[in-house]
This record gives sequence, structure tokens and C-alpha cells, in this order.
Amino acid sequence: MGRTYFVEEAIGQYLSDLSTKLKPYVTGLLIGQCSPQRDYVIRAVRTPPKEEQKEESIPSKLASIDEEWITTHASQVSRMLPGGLVVLGVFIIATPELSKDSPNALRKLIFSVEKSLTKRRLWKPAEEEVSDRAALQICSATKKVVCRTYDVQDPRSSAKPADWKYQSALSASWLALDCTVNVNIHIPLLATSPNHDLEKNTKNGLNRWSKQIEDGVFLINGQIKDDDTELLEGHKKLRGSTQSSTQFSDVKVLTQLSQGSSHRSTATVQVCSGSINLKGAVKCRAYIHNNKPKVKEAIQALKRDIINTLSDRCEILFEDMIINEGPHKKS
Repeated sequence: MGRTYFVEEAIGQYLSDLSTKLKPYVTGLLIGQCSPQRDYVIRAVRTPPKEEQKEESIPSKLASIDEEWITTHASQVSRMLPGGLVVLGVFIIATPELSKDSPNALRKLIFSVEKSLTKRRLWKPAEEEVSDRAALQICSATKKVVCRTYDVQDPRSSAKPADWKYQSALSASWLALDCTVNVNIHIPLLATSPNHDLEKNTKNGLNRWSKQIEDGVFLINGQIKDDDTELLEGHKKLRGSTQSSTQFSDVKVLTQLSQGSSHRSTATVQVCSGSINLKGAVKCRAYIHNNKPKVKEAIQALKRDIINTLSDRCEILFEDMIINEGPHKKS
């Protein structure tokens, strides 16, 4: 049995509008959240045209799709998403003449986008994590919708059928977790590293810091909760309330100061040419579905948002340096 995607109703109208305006095809991303039981799609975003490309000059064959442009768009969208929301898949709306080429084009895009997003991550997916991604194909003439999934962990994965169900106010009563993490990371720049590669050294420093976040203790509204308990356990439901507004939880993050007495600590002397200090406060928010979410799902979403937020900021900083100073001054 395939996966079921519950989709925000407004997305149906958005895709319908695209199918009447843009020919011969249009591509885009599906944004949402995976959970063990079901998946949620709450936004669809079309791939923007390149500045030099007019709408009329879109190539007429799917074989000429600009993969790099679509993966760049996916990376930029991914940076803007709060915790708990990810790029869940890709859609293509095409004319009947191009329909037979759509499945192959979608498959290529799904794996390209996932590869691009995975490359930037400082965390590893959990073993039980959902690795299926949606490939949505819509015919611009008949409006027929075909949804399939591919397992992005398996390069040889074949398409599986999936259900695509529209639902109104899908995310209206989702839960939100807020936290602020104070950051003070000292990263030495080794004199032995080639060209004193800032980016590589910073990534190594961030990897060590992200491990601290992964191993941290998360207090939800001042309480430590067991991973497998329901997040809403203990929440009082207002009498007669349909809970149509987002519920907020305040989260505190506690990280270990040292490794503890069971680990022997040894000092390492390294010759350094300088150092980087990352200081500030990272304000994060993660959203989680309201279908009996587990505490571990919510904390995982928040952990990833904390780690992604800081690594994305560093990435943007380096991109800015390269644009302003030129690649020859990268070091």
C-alpha cells in the first residue's frame, strides 16, 4: 500500500491556475511534513523563471529542463522553511504531448533535489525516518493528477502509487515549539590546512557544535518528557473548542559543559593561524502536525531547525564574501 498525502485545499486552486497560464510545462516544489502514519503538503511553489528567460521562451521538451536551476531554487526555499517543514517532492504540470516524458523527468528531479539538500545537512536522518518523496504529475488539458513516490535512499527505487487527498485548514491547529539558543563557538583555523580554508574549518566546528545540540536535553514548558509520549499529553482542551489556532510550547535547550568523569580528556596542541568566533542568539521555531505527535518528532524538528539555522547563516556569509571579494580571495 502506497503513502497518503493530505494536501491543503488552496494548493489545488494554485496548481489549477498554473496549468491554465503556463504552457507547455511548469515545474515546482511541494512543501510539507512527513510522519510515520501520513504526510502533509501545505504549500506548492513554482520554479521561478530565470531573469533572462521570458515565459514564452520555455523549452518545449522536458529533456531540456534546467536541473541545476531547480535544485538551486530548492536549496533557497529549504533555507527559509521553519523547523518541521521540508521539500517533500516535485511537481510537473505538462501538456498531454509531454505527459509520457513526465515520469522520467520527475524521477531525475526528485533525486537531484534530495542530493543537493542532503549535501548541506549537518545531521543524519534517523533509521526509521520516512525517505519517500512525492512526484506529482498533472495534465494541463484534462487536469488529471497522478501522484507517485520514490525512496530517495535507494538510487534504484521504482515508482510507487500514492494517494493525493485535499483537505481544508490542514495546518490551522498544528503545534509550534519556540526556543532561543545562545551560541558562542570558537573555531581555530589550523596553520596546516591548505589555504586556511575558512569554509571547511567552520563546517568542522559546526559539526562539533551540532553534536552537542543532538545530545542536549530539551525541556518542553519546563518539563522533561519521554520520547514516546504524546506531545499533547497533559494539555487541557478547552470545552467546546475546535482548537483552530496554533498552540505554542516554550522549549529550553540544555547542553553538556564537559564530557563527564567517565571520559578521559586529553589536551591537543595545534598550530593556528587565527580563529573564528560565532556569537549570538539563534531564535528557532518548529511546527508539528496535530495527529497524535510524539515528543521525539517535535524535538527532532526543533533540533534540526537550530542546526540548519546556524549552518545556513554561515553559508550565506561565505556566499556573500565570494560575491563581494571574488573567488580568488576566498581564503
